[in-house]
Amino acid sequence: MPDPDRWLVVGLGNPESEYGGTRHNVGADVVRALGARNRSALSRNKRIRCEESTLRVGDQRVLLAVPDSYMNNSGGPTQAAAAWFDVAPDRVVVVHDELDLELGQLKAKLGGSSSHNGVRDVERALGTREFLRLRVGIGRPPGRMSGRDFVLRRWSSSEQEEADIVVQEGGDAVELLVGEGLEAVQNRYHGR
Repeated sequence: MPDPDRWLVVGLGNPESEYGGTRHNVGADVVRALGARNRSALSRNKRIRCEESTLRVGDQRVLLAVPDSYMNNSGGPTQAAAAWFDVAPDRVVVVHDELDLELGQLKAKLGGSSSHNGVRDVERALGTREFLRLRVGIGRPPGRMSGRDFVLRRWSSSEQEEADIVVQEGGDAVELLVGEGLEAVQNRYHGR
């Protein structure tokens, strides 16, 4: 039986060596920053195919994980991490980029469908949509640029400060979610 005091927080992205600093990696950036500010740097765990570390938020144990796969193959490592840490799907938080939110916006929800390929792969691997999602706004592509090309672009110099702020606020939102629940996050961050 899964432990009710354990959480898994998964930051989605592509391999950092190729795609670090891109919009698509903002979920992974949130998780790494959360680990760093809690003095819990992530390190490679071959068994679950993720970088991982653990920390405490109040009396809750939290496993931070960043799959070492490409975005569209995030499900296998996420499922492996959930099984390894004995976490039920409703205690899994997937942090990912969101084109439908402006840069700087955060929204949290339980379940629901998504057009995000990484999220869909997590749904497939977990066998459910009933996990938590923290959606981190990256804005819409300019002009006729495709979404695919846009998410793989690095932040412009004028966007970088706002991106750095939203990464830190994403960590705040994760801690609030684990500590006080989904409604507390929605009350604080939705509608801003």
